Amino acid sequence: MTTSRGPGHNSGQAGSHSQSEAAYLRAQRVVPGGSMRAASWFKPHPPYAARGEGCWLIDVDGRRMLDCANNFFSLIHGHAFPPVLDAIQNTMSKGTAFGLPTEAEILLAEALAARNPQLEQTRFCNSGTEAVLAAVKGARGLTSRERIAKFEGCYHGAYDWVEVSLDPSPANWNDADGNPASIAYNQGAPASVLTETVVLPFADAQRCADILRREGPTLAAIILDPHPSRAGAVPISSDVVEVIQAACRRDGIMLIVDEVISFRLSHAGASPVFKLKPDLVTTAKIIGGGLPIGAVSGSAERMSVFNHANGKPRVSTGGTFSANPLSMAAGLASLAHYDEAAVSRLNALGDELRAKTRAGLSASGVQAYLSGMGSLFRLHLGTKQVVDYRSAYADEQTAENLRSIHRGMLDEGIILTPNCSGALSTPMTAQEVDLLATTLVRVVARVVGTAAAR
Repeated sequence: MTTSRGPGHNSGQAGSHSQSEAAYLRAQRVVPGGSMRAASWFKPHPPYAARGEGCWLIDVDGRRMLDCANNFFSLIHGHAFPPVLDAIQNTMSKGTAFGLPTEAEILLAEALAARNPQLEQTRFCNSGTEAVLAAVKGARGLTSRERIAKFEGCYHGAYDWVEVSLDPSPANWNDADGNPASIAYNQGAPASVLTETVVLPFADAQRCADILRREGPTLAAIILDPHPSRAGAVPISSDVVEVIQAACRRDGIMLIVDEVISFRLSHAGASPVFKLKPDLVTTAKIIGGGLPIGAVSGSAERMSVFNHANGKPRVSTGGTFSANPLSMAAGLASLAHYDEAAVSRLNALGDELRAKTRAGLSASGVQAYLSGMGSLFRLHLGTKQVVDYRSAYADEQTAENLRSIHRGMLDEGIILTPNCSGALSTPMTAQEVDLLATTLVRVVARVVGTAAAR
């Protein structure tokens, strides 16, 4: 059994601890790449988790680390949150899954609807990817159209259509007319996927309007994350929102708002924050209390596309573990404790983090800053204002600096995602925020200063 040695304890360089290294070498024999998720892998290999306690994570070598990745923003209450554990334990004693519906799924659907009337009806699934897949299928069923539009560089899960232009480079990101090109993400993706997916610029309202005026009548849906973490962690502008919603009204396009990450921004989710009027909303992560979950929600009229009660539905969705009682119970407990007061407190801590980091970086003469809203943040190096994927795009030196900062923060006992983004959790206080800000300023100054001296 491992023991906690206090924050920041380091028994060697990040990724080289004996038990983590042994686990990685063992995994390579039975897992492609030695890890189940590419997103959580980094060189030489990640530390392996043993357990979590609130906002702290302890790895198999006994290191205690402040967890600001929170399983990619899904753990709003951190690790081993007692009300969630109690809900899971109480539920699992009665059974873990049934081939019948349970009252637990009604309770969680009711909880979502109570937070936001736009989420009048819900279908649960097992991940954000599945939720987006169902929403896209639903939009196609509602419109009898095939094509969709998405924004450049935005992540909506592992689904060919929404992965188009997920990571274009300056060498290929424009088409012949200077608009964002449709670029395949996976080798072997059908060529038809590229013709069926229109790519929009996140920060150019006029170009969006021009593209949608031309392509709008052919589109089933526009999928939009109003605060896309991977595309800079910056909010969408009101001008672009206006253009998108006008095109949807004009051409009968379904607006899918992806709140898989951004639902945490307010008690009612992200759509009300940005004055969005979605046809369908996808959620996941914090609504599952740390267990697998996804959901597609909308008005009863829109959600009727999935209605199977009178025979074959227009669009079929399902899954053996969809709406399983454990995820439902954990999600209900998670949301119950993420009330208005908890949202406000966590968002205020996020503002405090950004302000302290900005002041510290300025005082040290380092050109860098944190973007983000509420409890979400991402580090950017340099002085260029980040407004979208392209302005957040890191050249080779910047990318190497960010990797060094990520490794440096891990060595200091703080976990960020590999692109140096993160999220706060409710167990955190001003003390953890101060630790995070102070450490980040110190590591960024060291890495950027060392790079500049080369």
